[in-house]
Amino acid sequence: MPGRIEDYALLGDLQTAALVGRDGSIDWMCLPRFDSPSCFAALLGDERQGHWRIAPVSGGPCDGRAYRGDTLVLESTWRTPDGAVRVVDFMPQRDQSPRLVRLVEGLRGSVDMRGDLRLRFNYGRIAPWVRRTEHHRIAVAGPDSAWLRLAPGVHTYGHDTSTRSEFTVRAGERVPFVLTWQPSHLPNAHRIDPDRALRETTDAWRRWTAGCRYDGAWRGAVLRSLITLKALAYRPTGGIVAAATASLPEHLGGVRNWDYRFCWLRDSSMTLSALLRGGFREEAAAWRQWLVRAIAGDPRDLQSVYGVAGERRLPETTAAWLPGYEHSAPVRFGNAAVDQLQLDVYGEVVDTLYLALGAGIPMERHVWGLLRTLMSFIEAHWKDPDEGLWEGRGGRRHWVHSKVMSWVAADRAVRMARLTGLPAPVDRWRAMRDAVHTDVCAHGYDRERGVFVQHYGSRELDAATLFIVKTGFLPPDDPRVVRTVDAVRDGLDDAGFLRRYVGRTAVDGLPGTEGAFLACSLWLADALAATGRRDAARELFTRVLSAANDVGLLSEEWDPAQRRQLGNTPQAFTHVALVNTAFLLSEDAAVAA
Repeated sequence: MPGRIEDYALLGDLQTAALVGRDGSIDWMCLPRFDSPSCFAALLGDERQGHWRIAPVSGGPCDGRAYRGDTLVLESTWRTPDGAVRVVDFMPQRDQSPRLVRLVEGLRGSVDMRGDLRLRFNYGRIAPWVRRTEHHRIAVAGPDSAWLRLAPGVHTYGHDTSTRSEFTVRAGERVPFVLTWQPSHLPNAHRIDPDRALRETTDAWRRWTAGCRYDGAWRGAVLRSLITLKALAYRPTGGIVAAATASLPEHLGGVRNWDYRFCWLRDSSMTLSALLRGGFREEAAAWRQWLVRAIAGDPRDLQSVYGVAGERRLPETTAAWLPGYEHSAPVRFGNAAVDQLQLDVYGEVVDTLYLALGAGIPMERHVWGLLRTLMSFIEAHWKDPDEGLWEGRGGRRHWVHSKVMSWVAADRAVRMARLTGLPAPVDRWRAMRDAVHTDVCAHGYDRERGVFVQHYGSRELDAATLFIVKTGFLPPDDPRVVRTVDAVRDGLDDAGFLRRYVGRTAVDGLPGTEGAFLACSLWLADALAATGRRDAARELFTRVLSAANDVGLLSEEWDPAQRRQLGNTPQAFTHVALVNTAFLLSEDAAVAA
């Protein structure tokens, strides 16, 4: 069985990613892109679905691990009665083919080691044909091939449909393994020098992280979150995937298992804010450019989610041959959210362009034309029901958050017209902004309790109503805002963390429940700070930080009772919220001082 979700560390080359557990097993990797079929899928089943373990023969979890400084190079150390050994795992930022490098270093005494490589292409379904050459073991199946380059003297043989390596490493020795993927029709895999690749990879990450502008109390957590966001960015296009994984459950044994290896528009403005605040303008500009390319076309066809290159077709399928993480089934690949109407994303897009403009990224005339077309659509349709931010499968409703983000679209469009002087129907946009505001305050507000609700006609609470203060829809000292923040904090509390909403099958169309949503917990910290409860905000922020694993990674959700991470990992939405909250609280502390 795979480890706990929090047992996994992230490796990546800025085009795909891998997850390595504390036992030295890489249980998830998709090649050549984030959203390609996996060649290791033990994470969603067991070793039979593909993995690559390198560890002492005695087995067991490592005694300690950490990233090498501010990089994505992972070092895992085992101490045995006979000696100590370290495995250094990394993916070079690729030139041509994706590679995974594993360096075994002897630290003390001598340690007997074993490697088990079980490649299974197409999400654990296809066992490749393996052949031997002088320097490689070559696995081929259909369009895929993987080339394992071994150090001289490593005894390697076939064992139980895997490639097994046995060797002893002594103090001062280094034994390299390099796994290269390439299309199977190409004749040879280009060789690399593992030591040189390690130096270049380490140096590249250090140069990048040197640009971080955050210097507050939580620098370590912020920088690790920014590194994670960089690792989840698909460098050729600038798109940022929501997570490196697919179908990790929001409830163990349940059906809430989704594929997050795609790019969500709902993340756009918050992601841009985190990158700009962190000092990474190049990545922010690339993300904006990806966004503009992805949404180009008829505004009626705007989707909530796209592929890493802006692909629109992401058909959702189930993989019956995979049992699922801790038997959480069905296992899903692709995402049916592409077919939903989510009106909030129009506001996210316009807000992203507004933030970019404020950061000095110019508004091109063709982008302004696209924005005007989007605004015409939202003017005509903001009164429509939709599936909403949380992508419920229980039918369309008038979600308060969707209406608020429609207000954001009009508000930011008016501001950009004023800033740029570009031609625009500003009076119409102002009228729409006022109309949406009046509508939300009339129909999204429970006058009896004095709080905003999840959707029109309901009495349910929703963490997304915190955007009423985050977006400036109402000022933070408005009594309606304060009461809503307090109601959300009390009504959606889960042992000091925050749920998105109280699960209702009629609303989201799904049985079962889910864990506390970490991004929502951070939004609450923002709202508490905005309404003057700074100490409570800092306490909540610190509590969220405590849910990170030993190398600083956070998934989508948290189970406070079992103290376990849930959902896909590492989650960009969570790490984006962490960066923004850290900046907010640090700026707040500086003003107070």
